[in-house]
Amino acid sequence: MAVTVERTPNPAAAKFIVGVPVGGPSTYRDPEDADAFVAEILAIEGVRSVFLTADFVTVTADPAFDWDVGAPEIAQILELAFAS
Repeated sequence: MAVTVERTPNPAAAKFIVGVPVGGPSTYRDPEDADAFVAEILAIEGVRSVFLTADFVTVTADPAFDWDVGAPEIAQILELAFAS
């Protein structure tokens, strides 16, 4: 399933629309408290938190995070986690 990425009004966050229920609402900052796919996203340098609810995931990162590089990597993780 293709994941759609939308930028948010917050330049440090992006919304990843998965299109299927992702659980939540839950916010994760510590990979040890998260499911494997969330821990994988949190392991990306610069990512600070992952919020799941409804059919989307919002990722917040450091202000200097390069979304052009990070967003495709995060989308791929989500596509694998929610493949139908």
